[in-house]
Amino acid sequence: MHTRLVRAVLFACVVLVMSSASFGQLRVSVSFGPPALPVYEQPLCPGDGYIWTPGYWAWSDDDDDYYWVPGTWVLAPEVGFLWTPPYWAWADGAFVFYDGYWGPHVGFYGGISYGFGYFGEGFEGGRWDNGHFFYNRSVTNVNVTVVHNVYNTTVVNETRNVTRVSYNGGNGGINRRPTPQEESAMHERHVPPAAPQVQHMQAARGNRELRASANHGKPPVAATARPGAFSGREVVHAREAGAPYNPPANRGRAESRPANGGGGRPSTAYHPKELPPMERRAAPNTGSPKRDQKYQQEQQKLQQRQDQERQKLQQQQERDHHRLEQRHASEPTKQQTEQRHQQQTQQLQQRHEQQQQKLQQRQAPPSRPESKPPKGRPQ
Repeated sequence: MHTRLVRAVLFACVVLVMSSASFGQLRVSVSFGPPALPVYEQPLCPGDGYIWTPGYWAWSDDDDDYYWVPGTWVLAPEVGFLWTPPYWAWADGAFVFYDGYWGPHVGFYGGISYGFGYFGEGFEGGRWDNGHFFYNRSVTNVNVTVVHNVYNTTVVNETRNVTRVSYNGGNGGINRRPTPQEESAMHERHVPPAAPQVQHMQAARGNRELRASANHGKPPVAATARPGAFSGREVVHAREAGAPYNPPANRGRAESRPANGGGGRPSTAYHPKELPPMERRAAPNTGSPKRDQKYQQEQQKLQQRQDQERQKLQQQQERDHHRLEQRHASEPTKQQTEQRHQQQTQQLQQRHEQQQQKLQQRQAPPSRPESKPPKGRPQ
């Protein structure tokens, strides 16, 4: 009991610290990403003033596992405030969690298509008007006999929900960066998740059935009508997993392990700073100290040259991003640039790996010719 109380106090302190920034981020060095978003229906809105907060995958240090935080309806903490959902992103060799927040505008949430109005950019599920929240019935489940502030607007973005990937960047992640409007929203005054949301998340963390290793991406409680209501008629079950989920046997933190497992396989990182450190090969034991010393010297020179090439390409790509922002480039143009950066980064890593292999082969001990039997003797 004492341990649980201490954890609760520590968690509250973390929430308070995170709320002082424009948005919070929790670095979680995990060697695999969160499962895809499950497929589920939205429960009926319980009343006027409630705003939908979509479900998401969170990480538990205690269990070394992802767990599902069900989507739920939450009363806005202030009139005019909207919810920016949390999201995962791959950055600098780790999965980073960006916490959600309340604010006057919806900020960047990784381009993740959570559905029900959150289709990767902004929010199409409703809007504030003269102190009242109006619901868009085309994307939200509202009973008009209970809630009268409604309208109908067809959302074209809903047709873009062709993927249920739950993280930004990295191998197979969503390829999207913040727009100028989203970046501006990030720096506005924010309110952290409300107390019912925090309690909702804590209840989800303590529910074994919501762990990804137990439900394989198909949580039994996908959404609830109100925070913390994990049983009863208002609970919505996941219809199916968003994609097959097979967690590795060795789950948990891998802070010292490269993102690609150190196997030398080409990474799908978009930028050189996202690549794992180059693996330094052990010097071959040739039996010649002079030859082995020469290998070590060449290995060091090669590593320095490769580090410089990584830095040069990173600086070049950052200049590209800066020019795009200055020109207010369109989203397709930004995506094309990201694809080109990914190709450049992969080509650089493949070339560096080939250089390492050639150096290893060049310094390998010379093979000795097989001795032939003396003449005159049977072979």
